Amino acid sequence: FMKQQSAPESVPVQVELTAKFFRGLGDSNRLQILEYLLEKERSVGELVELLEAPQGRVSNHLACLRWCGFVTTRRRGRYLFYQIADDRVPRIIEIAKEMMADNAEHIYACTRIEE
Repeated sequence: FMKQQSAPESVPVQVELTAKFFRGLGDSNRLQILEYLLEKERSVGELVELLEAPQGRVSNHLACLRWCGFVTTRRRGRYLFYQIADDRVPRIIEIAKEMMADNAEHIYACTRIEE
């Protein structure tokens, strides 16, 4: 009796989760929200004003960022304030900016990655 070996399932799952993680950061509005929250915690209303975007859209982006662990909330009275949830978030953004600076021309000209 020979034991049947199968390909490790964790590799494709891990790769898929990592891709999904980056898709969470792959929206310019969500990145801008994170940039604003790196400065200080902010309410939805503040972010709506800064982004000049509808409240519903900003709330959806915040829900995504919160669900994925990028931001967290703190209640003050009847208002929720959003803040960066993890000390690694600024590092991720910093590394991305450094790499982008080295490859900005190519990234800008890339036609294979959609906006």
